[in-house]
Amino acid sequence: MNGIRIVAVVLIVAGVLGLMYGGFSFTKETHQAKLGPIELSVKEKETVNVPMWAGVGAIVIGGALLLFGSKRS
Repeated sequence: MNGIRIVAVVLIVAGVLGLMYGGFSFTKETHQAKLGPIELSVKEKETVNVPMWAGVGAIVIGGALLLFGSKRS
């Protein structure tokens, strides 16, 4: 597989996952204060929403790369 096909497949998979799940969340740990041996930290849960147009766009661009990317003159 050449590089264009790999990128196309990754875009298609990412687009499908974005449409299926609609977003993802992760936990970010921040250190608020250090007082000698005592350390206070806060864990924040962040959520990133993937817009529907981005998922569809990734699938369309990946499909176009698969169809037209390998045809070189």
